Amino acid sequence: MIIYEATKREFVDAVLNQTIIDTLVENYTIKIGKVKESERRAWNNSLMFMYQVLEDHGIPNDMGVALEYKIPYTNNRIDVILTGYMEENANSAVVIELKQWSQVEQAKDKVGYVVTVLGGGKVATEHPSYQAWSYAYMLENYNEAVEENQFSIQPCAFLHNYSLLDNDVLLDQKYEKFVHDAPIFAKGDIRKLREFIKHNIHYGDNKEGLYTIENGRISPSKALQDALSGMLQGNQEFVLLDRQYSVFEKGIYMAGQSRADNQKRVLIVKGGPGTGKSVVAVNLLVKLMTHNEVNKVPLNVVYVTKNNNPRYVYMKKLQGEYTKSYIKNLFKGAGAFVDVEENTYDAIICDEAHRLMKNGGSYNQRAENQVRSVIKSARCSIFFIDEYQKICLDDYGTIERIQEEAIRAGAEVEVMELQSQFRCNGSDGYLKWVENVLEMEENANLDDMGMDYDFRVMDSPNEMFALVERQNKINDKSRVVAGYCWEWDKATRNNRNVHDIIIEQFGFERSWNIPTGTWAIDKGSINEIGCIHTCQGLEFDYVGVIIGDDLRYENGKIICDADKRAKTDHSLNGLKKMMRENPKKGREEAIQIIKNTYRVLMSRGMKGCYVYCTDKALSDYLKMRLQRCQRNDLYVRDVDAVIEFNQ
Repeated sequence: MIIYEATKREFVDAVLNQTIIDTLVENYTIKIGKVKESERRAWNNSLMFMYQVLEDHGIPNDMGVALEYKIPYTNNRIDVILTGYMEENANSAVVIELKQWSQVEQAKDKVGYVVTVLGGGKVATEHPSYQAWSYAYMLENYNEAVEENQFSIQPCAFLHNYSLLDNDVLLDQKYEKFVHDAPIFAKGDIRKLREFIKHNIHYGDNKEGLYTIENGRISPSKALQDALSGMLQGNQEFVLLDRQYSVFEKGIYMAGQSRADNQKRVLIVKGGPGTGKSVVAVNLLVKLMTHNEVNKVPLNVVYVTKNNNPRYVYMKKLQGEYTKSYIKNLFKGAGAFVDVEENTYDAIICDEAHRLMKNGGSYNQRAENQVRSVIKSARCSIFFIDEYQKICLDDYGTIERIQEEAIRAGAEVEVMELQSQFRCNGSDGYLKWVENVLEMEENANLDDMGMDYDFRVMDSPNEMFALVERQNKINDKSRVVAGYCWEWDKATRNNRNVHDIIIEQFGFERSWNIPTGTWAIDKGSINEIGCIHTCQGLEFDYVGVIIGDDLRYENGKIICDADKRAKTDHSLNGLKKMMRENPKKGREEAIQIIKNTYRVLMSRGMKGCYVYCTDKALSDYLKMRLQRCQRNDLYVRDVDAVIEFNQ
């Protein structure tokens, strides 16, 4: 999404006429939301410098100029994109990252980071050349039109207030690759930046390049399970942006330091669905286990999840390329550390840490708790956690408990947060909207779903299933899941001819929870329905969600009913005892688990989510909330029609 576009001549005139900021603010407000005053000031400052750069007769007047391009699947924006031709029909673009920095220091513990003053204090942030390069990479890899039209994209950074010295921090050897890929232009470099632009854009295109970028088909973000093999082979399947890269660098540093000084360290990384927790975790695994410029020697490191299904999916994806023992030694369950000696591993990367249990697991009750076992077993422990993804009463992992166990073990502790959204078409707004709709966050987003995320409320499970099947024909990456409101008979669990989920009024019958462990990627599983346990930690292009009777809408409120959960669901085991001992706590825990479950299910789709509710009142409520969404481009669709709700 481009917030502002013009030819060079139109941009220059808008700056001269002092209309550029008002136009930017108006467009931004319509397309994204309210503009912060600090952003307005930054535009006012930086765009005057861009005006000075572009006011050159050698730069074509009909060159395309885009400001604030929102990168698909993220909340990141490219400050400036210039488009034109190098030669006839040879598409070219220049990506410019603008910075108002005036001073920079080295970040001692992060290779790709520097320290500068932001918001009145010193902050560690990405090196501007890495930032510009990563944005250009994302543009090249998410927009099919960019690849099809063979765009040559050259990134750079423009620090118009910064005096660059010969031996400058930004030019330090450890940043050499970044600066080579995305040159830095600083205070006094306006002529140099002009020459850089003229070298890459010889002729204008009258905004044709911007039109191509804006309207190009967006490739779906890679699912981690599909990119895993390439990552283990050293391929750069994902580029880490902003806080993702910061967490990655911090993890590398802490693990290396713990290996060097034998001091225990614990890094806690919190983040919601789609913020890249698992992507960063696997990138850390690959980097730490290999000999590279960061690690002088490979570290003894493992990746851990309590939930079996992501590990089973990873193992199946890697079959034939690695031995079974190699894969099992790399990906372990959370109960694998009961008898492990102190500091056996240099690092343990624990994904889905909210699922860790109070004891060693169902097969071994001797461990005091899995958080303690992990910290004991490694010099450096890295926990990725989302407390809103606690889905069972015996889920023990919380930030507070991890901190307590780390302090108990004498470890140094740091907490970081991932915020940028890399799922749900890059919309934080959608997830906040879901949280508000489910009455999980009072201060979350009320009526703004954000970007173009395909969310639909269906009137029957048959229509919903048909739509997901249609999407699945594209690449077999769409699935249907349901809340745990139907019994799962042990005697018939493996029988696909037995239909566990039956919704009589629609003649709808499907099998669910076939226990393969790899339902998410199995051929033919589009014909079956999964549950929270088979999809948590995994992702699809589109997801259909059947919301059962445990979630209703009555008297203007969301109602959670634990009695409507299937007896074969163990997520609420122990609730009756808790209700006898502490009814208030029992009710609160049950409500949280039910809401968390549907939040997880409704955030599995990267491109869309289709919902059917067994409770008609809840369905009507969701439709009403959709109508109230204030986005101009929000649509509610049925299977074959598109109905635009006029604001």
